[in-house]
Amino acid sequence: MFENILVAVDGSDSSLHALRQTFPIARAEKSTVKVIAVVPPYEGDLRLVGVRGHVTDVLREPYEKALARANEMADSAGFPVKTVLDVGEPHERIVDVGESNGVDLIVVGVRGRNPTDRILMGSMVSRVIGYSRTHVMVCPRDNEVTLERILIAMDGSESAMEALHLGFNFFWEYGSELSILAVADVPSHLYGVSPVAAEALIQKARAHLAGAEREARSRAVPAHFLLREGEPFEIIIHEARKASTGLIIMGSHGRTGLKRLLLGSVTERVIGDAQCPVLVART
Repeated sequence: MFENILVAVDGSDSSLHALRQTFPIARAEKSTVKVIAVVPPYEGDLRLVGVRGHVTDVLREPYEKALARANEMADSAGFPVKTVLDVGEPHERIVDVGESNGVDLIVVGVRGRNPTDRILMGSMVSRVIGYSRTHVMVCPRDNEVTLERILIAMDGSESAMEALHLGFNFFWEYGSELSILAVADVPSHLYGVSPVAAEALIQKARAHLAGAEREARSRAVPAHFLLREGEPFEIIIHEARKASTGLIIMGSHGRTGLKRLLLGSVTERVIGDAQCPVLVART
């Protein structure tokens, strides 16, 4: 699945934890791993006024240390990595380096478990997801990637179908137990206002799930199929926690634009509150 993996580090515990989580998958997949640290452009930070030496050297230092630490971790894990230090807007350079190197997966880390702390409008993680053409795995700092149980969220989109196919690959390669979930986003008041509209939303989610079930059966992939009603991101998080899921796989719509980056989108809110890594599938 993942021949070439790119991991973004910035020296934070969360980014280094994400790198650590990459090693077992990369070893199993026989992947090459490149680690990137991106020095953001200098924008007249007053804290650097009067700093001796070249400002660029001061800005580079923590990212050089991050790559040195990444090399130490790779040596300890017995897994070779290549490192690259770049300069520019972090999300742009991560995506560009990924595309120019034929990367199959980008791995990033997020801090904490508070949605406000973990992923905000305009954050690096949000923008990497928003602009990348390849799959992105987001790892929370306190949890490890495990592949015994995987939850796949279906919404009828092309990227959700890609998420489904990724799930199939995990089953074939690792014997993962798959749960496939479709959520009918029916506001509670809609039953009183328009029962017909509420039922139409349920039928739409049921059709998405039925399509996933047909696809699974055609490929002889066993799975649990779940249809639920409610706020999609809340249901996804609830079902993942209830089943002790080790990985959530879901899609993300589109390629560019503010719609992709708005705080509150289902994908972003799942990432913001998930206790396990989230793999965002791209078509």
